[in-house]
Amino acid sequence: MITTVLVANRGEIACRVFRTCRTRGMATVAVHSDADAGALHVREADAAVRLPGSTPAETYLRGDAIVKAALAAGADAVHPGYGFLSENAGFARAVEDAGLVWIGPPPGAIEAMASKTRAKELMGVTPLTEVTEDDLPVLVKAAAGGGGRGMRVVRTLAELPGALAAARAEAASAFGDGEVFTEPYVEDGRHVEVQVLADAHGTVWVLGTRDCSLQRRHQKVVEECPAPGLDPGLTASLHASAVAAARAVGYRGAGTVEFLVGTDGRAHFLEMNTRLQVEHPVTEAVFGVDLVALQLDVAAGGALPPEPPAPRGHAVEARLYAEDPAAGWAPQTGVLHALDVPEAPRAPGPEGGGPSGIRVDTGYAAGDTIGIHYDPMIAKVVAWAPTRGEAVRRLAHALERARVHGPVTNRELLVRSLRHPGFTDPGRLGTGFYERHLDRLTEPGAGAGLAAVAAALAGAAARAGRFGGAWRNLPSQPQSAAFTAQGDPDTVHEVRYRPLRDGGFALEDRPGVKVLSAAPDRVRLEAEGIAREFAVTSYGDGRVHVDGPLGHHALLPRPRFTDPALRVEPGSLLAPMPGTVVRLGEGVEEGAQVAEGQPLVWLEAMKMEHRIDAPASGTLTALHARPGRQVEVGTLLAVVHDVPSNVPPAQEASGS
Repeated sequence: MITTVLVANRGEIACRVFRTCRTRGMATVAVHSDADAGALHVREADAAVRLPGSTPAETYLRGDAIVKAALAAGADAVHPGYGFLSENAGFARAVEDAGLVWIGPPPGAIEAMASKTRAKELMGVTPLTEVTEDDLPVLVKAAAGGGGRGMRVVRTLAELPGALAAARAEAASAFGDGEVFTEPYVEDGRHVEVQVLADAHGTVWVLGTRDCSLQRRHQKVVEECPAPGLDPGLTASLHASAVAAARAVGYRGAGTVEFLVGTDGRAHFLEMNTRLQVEHPVTEAVFGVDLVALQLDVAAGGALPPEPPAPRGHAVEARLYAEDPAAGWAPQTGVLHALDVPEAPRAPGPEGGGPSGIRVDTGYAAGDTIGIHYDPMIAKVVAWAPTRGEAVRRLAHALERARVHGPVTNRELLVRSLRHPGFTDPGRLGTGFYERHLDRLTEPGAGAGLAAVAAALAGAAARAGRFGGAWRNLPSQPQSAAFTAQGDPDTVHEVRYRPLRDGGFALEDRPGVKVLSAAPDRVRLEAEGIAREFAVTSYGDGRVHVDGPLGHHALLPRPRFTDPALRVEPGSLLAPMPGTVVRLGEGVEEGAQVAEGQPLVWLEAMKMEHRIDAPASGTLTALHARPGRQVEVGTLLAVVHDVPSNVPPAQEASGS
């Protein structure tokens, strides 16, 4: 009997497993790095064990340290979550050798499927061993792990050596295994997967399909169950292939078999993930099951009923990331001041949330800091409804009305994606969605002007309250405030206003806009005859957050004078994110001639590599980036000067 479970993971998935353990009356144990010492999963566990260090290699990838922690804390079972060591057969064996229950498939099944190269051979698919022009484009992939790490699209043979080197480095950092392989790249196919669950008594369940086609950098962003618009014959074929894969390796527990469905309707086997998936909540919502609870039952030797529950309705999940989609998906760090989805219950049940059908899974709470060491996902927001259309509307509405204050997030992108015809029409789904639509989806939104008015008047009301009123007996000059909207730094929103005798405010140069009321935290405006209320919040970090019917706007006050300390030399290349310099481009050294777009520096941040290119052609007059150096946002990496006419533009290279 399992009484105490250690989760060999962190963040959202650790909190998710703990929630089910509590409902089962099981004690919980967390492990944590130094960077995670105050994390939510540590606070929610009954006991926590420190893994000295901050990087994954020092902590969550140390199987020996995690087994030792489980024994020291009195745990009798280990749940691996996903990522890190969840598909490491050696770790599974070490857990079992220590006399602990492994809440996952047999190590032999992990070995057969965790290496994508071996899994393909098992399924009769042979990876490419030598790439020729006729094979292009190809996809370079990590043999171990997932989540898009160690993955590159290669369209020319010249790109292949660099892509292989980058993929090996990233895979080794994320999974402790640098093996990579190549396979044909299916342009703009649909990513469809099948959830399976098997016990030790010969029963294998198929819990429907999921579509995970909306991806950025080969990582899933929006997932749904069931996959919409699939031909019934294709669905049956995918189900049969998934069951065959599970039976072929004597599978036990929860797993996912993934396929890429081409525009011609043909399905290509990708891999079998021998673990719980990030997107498992949509399956739980549709089938009314708790997959973690079923994992616990199977690990304890229990038998599944002969048939799974019948599906009902539709569920959609969106991953809320601390990242800037308009800046190459650059991850963001900082304090998460607020995370509140009003429609979601405080403690959602596994079956899909409360009466609203909204569920939020997260590893953060207000006041927590999003750091540089791990994946930038803040939360998963899930909506269930009887139909796909209603589920999509519910999810978009919940995200739009959520209070998410702190670093830049992809929240606005998610809302726009869910309402875009390329998503709402299942016939147009494909993994190239963001390649086609990202520019339009990240355009500055409407409403920033009114949000700036609300921010200015809330600030004026706060000052009036502190200093005993703002009205003067003699007419005063209009006061002003100026803001730029996060994501649109080139547009300045200046607000001119005048205090009134009754404590209110009148706007200057804003015809059609009337101030109905203004308080330090709430402003009500009438624009073109329509009244709207705006909630205004600031936290002392410079940003002003405005939430209202026109969405969320994070505004930055614009100073009247530029701080000389903030001025940088022309041609300076600044770090767009905090991270570690992992390598420099070929031939990159002081005095070298570089071409516009040429790769200069690779930063590793939040388990992903990010390439930084030369902003213009010229001479590299200064180079401060060195492999192994940790940098903060705005750190000077290099300076490019003197644009010579004999340096051609760099050819397009694959992103990292």
